Amino acid sequence: MSASTQAEVFQRQKPLNTGLGATTTAEEVMQGISLAGKTVIITGGYSGLGKENARVFVNAGAHVIVPTRDLQRAQEAMEGIEVQFESMDLLDPESIDAFARKFLETGKPLDILINSAGIMACPLTRDSRGYELQFATNHLGHFQLTTKLLPALRKAQGARIVSVSSWGHHFSNVNFEDPNFLDRTYDPWVAYGQSKTANILFALALDERLKDDGIRAIAIHPGGILDTNLAKHLPKEAFMSMNVVDENGKPIHDPSRNLKNVQEGAATQVWAATNPTLEGIGGVYCENCDLAELEEEDKSAVRDFGPLTRHDKVLPYALNLHDADRLWALSEAMLHVGE
Repeated sequence: MSASTQAEVFQRQKPLNTGLGATTTAEEVMQGISLAGKTVIITGGYSGLGKENARVFVNAGAHVIVPTRDLQRAQEAMEGIEVQFESMDLLDPESIDAFARKFLETGKPLDILINSAGIMACPLTRDSRGYELQFATNHLGHFQLTTKLLPALRKAQGARIVSVSSWGHHFSNVNFEDPNFLDRTYDPWVAYGQSKTANILFALALDERLKDDGIRAIAIHPGGILDTNLAKHLPKEAFMSMNVVDENGKPIHDPSRNLKNVQEGAATQVWAATNPTLEGIGGVYCENCDLAELEEEDKSAVRDFGPLTRHDKVLPYALNLHDADRLWALSEAMLHVGE
């Protein structure tokens, strides 16, 4: 299978008309699909969308592994859902290596990897390496984990990798010269947007490198789901200005604007990971259980975007093959790969 051209990447980014949509739930997506004998790893698998993914995958017969840095909290959150917990922190390179090494030593194939853990719009924080926290958590940790697990993914002979991105990629492309905000003013939304664009570019880069091994990588936007801890850093006033909560601060459920509950929000992750419609397809960005349309203009959203409306397109810069390769090289440099 030859490398894709930029024109081919853009050409395949067209809806498949699946008949599913914003109100489809993860449970509905899994109807008729068995995961018996399959192994799934889900980061962030004990809360929010990841927890719902884990629940439906377990019910479909899969063996689900949930990495966590807080075992007790994860066990309490997942009571009644039979998953395997393992220690891992996306901000700790040694713990990522240890987790991957332990799994590889089992000799088992890895059929599905869901990179679901993430943080959003937090105040400027740096990890122990000096890296900006959103880029380090949402992208770098998943880059390291995924690349370390490649032997097991190859062994599955048909594995899928799902990167949970967001419409928030509209806020910013990746700033390759200053990803850590050392020489520019920090904006939490710009940092979030950069990390979410990185999720899409990473899926594209993975797919280009691994499709000949039968591994396909897909990026998705789950929708706006406030019934999770993702938005914990945002004040109530921010939600009010976006018209995503009512006067009592309760999340508004309006799938027509992509404002979903957890069951609906988890659907696209599950669909991307398991649906036979996507056989042979990768390096794409999906929303509402379908491929999203490509935005005609390379325009990005301003930070103060007002009342949130439905957006279901992906910006061209997030599917730029050259930038996908640049991100791969930047990630290896930041993780000191080969040193």
